[in-house]
Amino acid sequence: MTKLSYQLYSARNFQPYSAIFEKLGKSGYAEVEGFGGIYADLDDAGLKSLRAELDKNGLVMASGHFSPDFLEKEVEKSLNIAKILGMDSIYAPHLAAEERPSDAAGWAAFGKRLQEISKPYKAAGYEFGWHNHDFEFFKLQDGSRPIEHIFEGAPDISWEADIAWVIRGGADPFAWVEKLGPRITAVHVKDIAPVGEATDESGWADVGHGKVEWARLMTALRATKAKHYVVEHDNPNDIDRNISRSIASFQTY
Repeated sequence: MTKLSYQLYSARNFQPYSAIFEKLGKSGYAEVEGFGGIYADLDDAGLKSLRAELDKNGLVMASGHFSPDFLEKEVEKSLNIAKILGMDSIYAPHLAAEERPSDAAGWAAFGKRLQEISKPYKAAGYEFGWHNHDFEFFKLQDGSRPIEHIFEGAPDISWEADIAWVIRGGADPFAWVEKLGPRITAVHVKDIAPVGEATDESGWADVGHGKVEWARLMTALRATKAKHYVVEHDNPNDIDRNISRSIASFQTY
């Protein structure tokens, strides 16, 4: 059975994390994915305390999100965080709207920046990749998409494929899994509610309770090198429901 992870950003409004770890462990999750808001400001003692909480609940923080700026400017700190928490994969997750290029050349240049950023992390043995949102799939004036140019500029980084964001970006996830399959090393597993539903949850749904064709997608994704499948819901109003229903659905795929 494929081990399942949980992106802790989903639980940012349901503190403390110690209680979330307990729920995840008891529900059958094996891994979690961190983000900067959890660990960027922790010293070694804080990181070791966080690791102990994870260990106590049978969880491994196998992957983590770090902003491009943090990865670029805080290399030693990023490596230390990843080492203490036991990560094997590091993903840059987002680019602020005001920083996004407007043309193919700009996106290729950003890809080259990611390629350079990746070097010390790959040299230290970590998987390094880009996690997408929707904007990487919005067509540029020439008809191409930013995601193509990012990877053109960064030939040696991998892709954490956030499938639901691909769909919200107006693209066909099956086509992109086929096209970029060799890049995929992790997958965000989340769902999209039917139009007009779950408006209080930003239109997202628990895995298996939306319109994303996860059963078919998992068949395609299992042919890739993806080693981390990460449940996420960007704005759940019931964290217990999201944790329990998402893993129950995933286990049927």
